[in-house]
This record gives sequence, C-alpha cells and structure tokens, in this order.
Amino acid sequence: MVDGPDAPLRAAVVGTGLIGGSVLLRLHAAGLDVTGWDPDEATRRRARSTGVPTAERLVDAVADRDVVFLGGPLPTLPATLVEVAAATDDDCLLTDVGSTKAELAAFAGARGLTHRFVPGHPMAGTDRAGLGAALPELFAGAAWVLCPAADGLAAFRRLAALVTEVFAARVVPMAADRHDAVVALASHVPHLLAGALAGAAERSALRDAVLTLAAGSFRDGTRVAGTPPQRTANMLGGNRDEVLAALAGVTAFLDELAGALRAGDGDALTARYAEAGAARLALAGRLHHERVRSFPAGGDLAGELAWLRGLGVAGGHLSACQVDAGAVTYTAHLPHTVG
Repeated sequence: MVDGPDAPLRAAVVGTGLIGGSVLLRLHAAGLDVTGWDPDEATRRRARSTGVPTAERLVDAVADRDVVFLGGPLPTLPATLVEVAAATDDDCLLTDVGSTKAELAAFAGARGLTHRFVPGHPMAGTDRAGLGAALPELFAGAAWVLCPAADGLAAFRRLAALVTEVFAARVVPMAADRHDAVVALASHVPHLLAGALAGAAERSALRDAVLTLAAGSFRDGTRVAGTPPQRTANMLGGNRDEVLAALAGVTAFLDELAGALRAGDGDALTARYAEAGAARLALAGRLHHERVRSFPAGGDLAGELAWLRGLGVAGGHLSACQVDAGAVTYTAHLPHTVG
C-alpha cells in the first residue's frame, strides 16, 4: 500500500490542526510524498518551518494525490469533501479524521462518493489544539475507526493497510451509525461529565480550596474539559441524539449510586461500584486472540462487509490487511470473551 513497484504513495492532508497535523507529520516522518494545506496562513508557515511541504491553495495540495486526509472542524467537512472530490481523480482515496461519522457518511452516499470515501476516526488526541500540539507518534497503538461502505471495500482495504503499516494503529471497522453510538459513551459523554465536574468547581464558593486539594481523581476526571470549547461543542452537537441517549444511561446509573447513598445502603453502593469496577478492570487488562480471515478479492463482498462490521462491534480490531493473488487477508484480534 505504501509504496508501489515504481512510485511511492502520494498523500495530502487538508486541515492541519492537532489530528490532521499529526497525520501530516507522521506521513512526512515515514518518508512519503505528502503535502499539507490549512486555511490559516500562519499554520501553513509553521508547517513549512518544520520542513513539511505545504501548498498555498487547497487544489494544489491535492492535485495528483493517491490519498487525501480531511481534517478541520466538523461543520466544515461536508464542503471540504465536495471540494476535494472535485479536485481529485476518481481513483484518489478520500478519508476524514472527524469524531462523528453517520452524518458525513450519508452526505457522501448522497453524492456518490462512497466507492472512494472511507469515513475515519482516529481515537487519539490531547486537550491541546493546533499544529503546535501535533505529534507524529500520536496514533501508535491507538484505535482508528474506519467505516466501509458496500461499494467501498477496495478503498477500505487500501486505507486499512496504510493505517496499520504507516501509523501503527489498530483498525476498528464499523458501520457509521454504530460508531456514533459507541463513541457517544466511550468519548463524548466523558466530555460532558468532565465539563460538569470542572464547571461545578469553577462555580463553587470554595473554588480556590477545591483546586488546591484537587488530586488525581479530579485531574483525570476533568482532563478533557481543557479541550478548546468550540471543538467540544462541535463534537457534541454533531452526535447529539446518540450522546443524549448514552447520557440517559449514565444518569440512570448515577441515580442508583445517589439513591443508595441517600438511603445509607452501603451494600447497594458497594455492589454498584463493583459493577463499575469490572469495566475499569477489563479496560486495563483486555487480552485478545488472533484470527486470520481471507475473502476473494472480487467476490463475497457482502460477507466480507458483514464480518468487518461485526468485528468492530465485538470489540475487535485489525493489525494487517493484505491483498494478493486475488484474495484479501485480514489479521484480526478479538477479546477473549468473544466466541
């Protein structure tokens, strides 16, 4: 995927903030032919100062590229996708790095782009923003969701190989709507909770004393509250229905904890925390087993798509994707608790 027999992969990154910038820096560090573009002139200058090629115009950045990564604020991605698609050849692979997927996937489908656009979401980041916070190693070992479409498996295979080989990330294949439901609880609601805790501290009459005594639990629980506010608002608004549904489940569990505390029911409180602790322990010590699965490169596309999407929902991921001799072979990893 990375290098063909005669020509290296040519890539572009449009929108070079924290995530897009980290993609750009990693592609450059890997020795690929990559060009970046950002609407902010100062960001373009900063990229060039680090030795990374940057174009002055978006159309020049994406011209004659094999793959283009789309970054930038979530509300800008549909228009960026249309502009980049119009400026690239039909065999140019397109993907994005936004934190919600269903709306953009539907937008791409309505415009006949799903054969070459693969919605993506690298599950990595920091509470800082901009190219100055970007890190070329940000995605190593991270989950990177890719959402294959029925007519886009060839594009998915190319992108999965690139993500595993160059970024050393774990590819998690999912349907776009399932992604949004999962990240609502795994990522978006934690931003709400962090904001609520930090906001309550900010409003407290004992604010300064609270911050003086704030230890690891407060720091860990409020870390993402330091994310740029507009970025968080875009993320939450872009996945509103799923976030509210997930929040209802969190609120119900919180009500059980509060009810047990209010009633002085130590046994119920202990039981609820034991239940919560099981998830925390599973997160820290998940073991996986490896499976290798092959499909005909040109046949059983429905079966391949169903297997890929099922893998992601089951908590699995891909560490490799190879296409040769008319077959595609995936190296998959599933939690030991799964089948």
